Amino acid sequence: MSLRIALSDDHPVVRAGVRALLETASGLNEDWKVVAEAANADELLNLLAETPLDLLITDFSMPGSRAGDGLTLIGMIRRRYPNLPVIVLTMISNVPVLRAIADAGVRGLLDKAAAATELPNVVRSVMQGREYYGEALRGALESNGEREEHLALSPRETEVLRLFVAGNSVSEIAAKLHRSKQTISRQKTDAMNKLGLKNDLEIYDYARSMGLVS
Repeated sequence: MSLRIALSDDHPVVRAGVRALLETASGLNEDWKVVAEAANADELLNLLAETPLDLLITDFSMPGSRAGDGLTLIGMIRRRYPNLPVIVLTMISNVPVLRAIADAGVRGLLDKAAAATELPNVVRSVMQGREYYGEALRGALESNGEREEHLALSPRETEVLRLFVAGNSVSEIAAKLHRSKQTISRQKTDAMNKLGLKNDLEIYDYARSMGLVS
């Protein structure tokens, strides 16, 4: 199985580690080549437009790009390249966010900590047309133990909070998500009300405790 793979992550060490892992895992009947790398969403969209690929392996949170990251980026890729298999590597443990990623149409979803042991299996499964969720994330996705008020957050509200704690203002989030400032402000307020949060400091504390930041 010959594969042209692109890697996207804002940490060079992570990209180097994933590249080495893929090259090591490539066996006698497999030829896996990392043909392109991106450090942010803007670079990723440029390389996707210019580079023929069989597979994309990307981080979920890559702040600092004009194009936005997270669900916005995944949705853009799925619309523009519906036939390109996508595997997401993430350190996020928040169940609603993980479910939203899975529902966005990615083929594989894996905790970065499990990449050394599971990534080759994810690649093989995805390229054989099967979905693959890593063992740790599979347990989280199947868990019913989340707090009721947290499950009440919509994917859009969750994404707004994630971008806010990543350092984006309401105006910047609106630009990234192509929504009005009034809509973003309302979604932020709605999320705070659902969670019983009174101020921005409590949002940051909540986000850290629930794994909204990677």
